[in-house]
Amino acid sequence: MADQQTKPIRVLVAKVGLDGHDRGAKVIAAALRDAGMEVIYTGLRQTPEMVVAAALQEDVDAIGISILSGAHMTVFPKIIRLMQEKEMNDVLLTGGGIIPDEDLRTLTDMGVGRLFTPGSSMDEIAHYIRDWVEKKQHNL
Repeated sequence: MADQQTKPIRVLVAKVGLDGHDRGAKVIAAALRDAGMEVIYTGLRQTPEMVVAAALQEDVDAIGISILSGAHMTVFPKIIRLMQEKEMNDVLLTGGGIIPDEDLRTLTDMGVGRLFTPGSSMDEIAHYIRDWVEKKQHNL
């Protein structure tokens, strides 16, 4: 059990779809690294299948999706479904981007974790992931 407490939190950060703007994802990845997490950044133009496969291979605690394309109501439900198929119930799916409030509520109801919109602080995001992972570890 002590080994789990010293193991760094592993987060996969991904850009899904054709959205070619990855500056925000890179900023988030750097901030999470600065917060002591191990970050795997998959790069641009990933498919939901590629993201879930990488998350499984990398044995991550959380997946963070950066999405600005407006495809959040397609991307997040597909990733949730793939995660459920792979029995990844102990992995947090979170993310952020330009997402209307109504869609935020719908995605949360589907099982997506907290989603961050522009103006969220890096500390807030890191604390959310850390708190979620710590709660998960206490429930094991």
